[in-house]
Amino acid sequence: MKDDHLDGFPGEARREPMIPLGQPPRTRRELWGRKLLWIGVWLVFLSSPVQDLISGDHSIGGTVAGWLGLAVFVALYLSLLFRNMGERPYPTKLIGVLIGSMAVLATVLGLTLGSAWLGLYCYVSVACGMVLPLRWAFWTIPATGATLLLVGLRTDEDEALNLLLLVLLIGFAMTGVSQLVRTTVELREARATVAQLAANEERLRLARDLHDLLGHSLSLITLKSELAGRMLPDHPDKAARQVADIEQVSRQALVDVREAVTGYRRPRLAAELAGAQVALTAAGIIARIPAEPDQDGVPEDTESALAWALREAITNVVRHSGAARCTIDLVRRQTLDGPALELSVEDDGSGGSGGSGKGPGNGLTGLTERLEKVGGTLEAGRVKHGFRLTARVPAGPVADVGSGS
Repeated sequence: MKDDHLDGFPGEARREPMIPLGQPPRTRRELWGRKLLWIGVWLVFLSSPVQDLISGDHSIGGTVAGWLGLAVFVALYLSLLFRNMGERPYPTKLIGVLIGSMAVLATVLGLTLGSAWLGLYCYVSVACGMVLPLRWAFWTIPATGATLLLVGLRTDEDEALNLLLLVLLIGFAMTGVSQLVRTTVELREARATVAQLAANEERLRLARDLHDLLGHSLSLITLKSELAGRMLPDHPDKAARQVADIEQVSRQALVDVREAVTGYRRPRLAAELAGAQVALTAAGIIARIPAEPDQDGVPEDTESALAWALREAITNVVRHSGAARCTIDLVRRQTLDGPALELSVEDDGSGGSGGSGKGPGNGLTGLTERLEKVGGTLEAGRVKHGFRLTARVPAGPVADVGSGS
């Protein structure tokens, strides 16, 4: 199946969904965009120092020193936060030195150039909340506010009091945001670990089952082979019977292995619904999914075909639809051919696929063939506000409607 997704979606403009908090960026452009968003929003507090320098109220030396001090301060701030949001943050001791340098620069610039520079303490507070451990942030943020008040006593007490609440609020708010991001990242890593452990457990279970299936058969084949070898010179007729037994045991072992492997490969509808919830949520798509599917009387092969249709549909929604919402319905209907189980996947995206959009692609064709083998049907196409895929399968045993593997 081409690119593991449906190719029957019309080729319209692709609209990427927003990335949830804590999800790693998929490209370097997204990485830099996210950093600029989180860091640049606080640069609004530079307006007062910049306006103070442009106003010309200071001497040439004071203005030059102010620009240099401001440039160094902003460089420290950007370096600290950009590096901390990457994969290789600064060591804790170096972080303390950089934040201390920012506090010293804010104090020197505030005392020498006036109250317009008191807003720099907002950056010190943001840095404390974002990059310091929680136990350190809880005392460094109030210490930043106290330093602001002390400098304000020498410059503008009212301005310092006005900024104090803001400095404390944004500092502690950043501790909450930083903690939320860390927790989300840890949860994502834990989920990946759980998935890996589940896969390892499944491999061990498959290994145990294959051992149980093949252990007895292979031992019997070995025993009969040795017996046939000893009988062959003097009793060829008895050796032939042993060889026939070996052939029968081998065929049965092959059947058992195929049944075991097929059982492991067959998807289950309940598991696919749970996986769809995880996939859509991780992609930032609002999902509405039925809780418990009604599968009474549905054969395993029929359920498997419906599960494949759901898996392919959700893969396409996540990768190519650009949708913000996705609704999955699973209902039992009475048709002219008898009871049927109907799966509907509808999204509000603009579509977009690797196909030309002039006809059904390999994905839709493959799903149609898979459903036809169990007596089902597939319908897919644009609706008023998105795209809908509907798969119907008989809700009871059906006659063999096709052959082939």
